[in-house]
Amino acid sequence: QMRLEEFGGGSAPAGERLRLSCRGSEFTDSGYCAAWFRQTPGNQREVVASIDSVGVARYHTSIKGRFTIAKDATEDTFYLQMNNLKVEDTGIYYCAVGLAFVAAGAVCPYGYWGQGIQVTVSS
Repeated sequence: QMRLEEFGGGSAPAGERLRLSCRGSEFTDSGYCAAWFRQTPGNQREVVASIDSVGVARYHTSIKGRFTIAKDATEDTFYLQMNNLKVEDTGIYYCAVGLAFVAAGAVCPYGYWGQGIQVTVSS
């Protein structure tokens, strides 16, 4: 069974940065698809950033150029680098993974999820 462990998060002032990491127990290479989702009270979980099996990243429009999602094959990990944080970035962040090969805009079959990690951005 794939298990995902999330690291990072916490509290930071607006304008500063945080880095979230997600380590997979069953990654054999970097050919998986993955994403970071965010959930806030009363709202449905939404994708913040995703990356497909060949490394193409997509971002929510609210992100602009502030965040970067990337894979680190040497550590069986993918991460979300969050720069220039805003208060509205606050929420619970979940990493998610699909092991199918996904490219060319196809939807990743997110079958594995992390437990969620809190990000709080203060003004």
